[in-house]
Amino acid sequence: MSTFATRSRALPLVTASLLLAGCGASSGASSSDKQAVAGFFPLAWVTERVAGDGWEVTNLTQPGGEPHDLGLSIAATADLDEADVIVFEHEFQPAVDDAIENISDATLVDAAEAVELRSLEESHEDGHEGEGAEEGHEEEHGDSGTDPHFWQDPLLMADLADEVADALAEADADGAATYRDNAQELRTELEQLDADFTEGLADCERDTVVVSHEAFGYLERYGLHFEGIAGLTPDAEPTPAVLAELEDLIAAEGITTVFSERLASPAMAESLASDTGVETAVLDPIEGPGEGDDASDYVALMQQNLAALQRANGC
Repeated sequence: MSTFATRSRALPLVTASLLLAGCGASSGASSSDKQAVAGFFPLAWVTERVAGDGWEVTNLTQPGGEPHDLGLSIAATADLDEADVIVFEHEFQPAVDDAIENISDATLVDAAEAVELRSLEESHEDGHEGEGAEEGHEEEHGDSGTDPHFWQDPLLMADLADEVADALAEADADGAATYRDNAQELRTELEQLDADFTEGLADCERDTVVVSHEAFGYLERYGLHFEGIAGLTPDAEPTPAVLAELEDLIAAEGITTVFSERLASPAMAESLASDTGVETAVLDPIEGPGEGDDASDYVALMQQNLAALQRANGC
């Protein structure tokens, strides 16, 4: 069964008036009459690669923004309303879900349906967290009971690319062969990235990694185990019991590094590292574009993460 669908909604009068008032604040004139919108960076990156130059792709989450906390401006709402294709992840950005439900008649790609998400039970079956942790995480990301951070798995990103190609072909049948060729080319690139992770993490001195929040569970299939200070959202506060368990774990496993991340405060990671006498480094959840020459390239950011993991774990 296809994971995308076309939905038509009647535009509420209030929303319609806001859109009319906000047209000047939208993304403006386009060089293409084919419009795609993506909720946040990994989804936008895949869409851009599959769509090619014939589409304008808008990322709703601005550089430096935290996608979990996205609030939609009138301009962003207008972008959604005008889009031919929307790529989003249900329950990851509630504001996007609400806007799509109310105003969109685009072809939709829901990443939560396009790829096979890990269950929270699977994510925490070997974790340090207490009995109520899974329930709390379900509250953070709806009631689906799944870990939304699938883009840490390159092969799942390839699966998403196939679904995006189908959606673009639904909106533009003349370009169908091009979109599917682009998706196949991207799959080849992502399969090589998967092979790099498999080989690069195959022989490590340590296999436990302490990170700021639980955004890296999909990397566990490469033989690592991740323990998050916070939960599935980076601003969650850890309990004293969790911090004590992590301190014991760092000592017992000989862990050398506590990882912070780019879009969230490093305070928790720095405090834990200071208390345990280990180093800090950055492991990027890749929820937004980075900085530097490779800032907007998912593969380059993943390669940076691979190098950081190899250094920290003695691979």
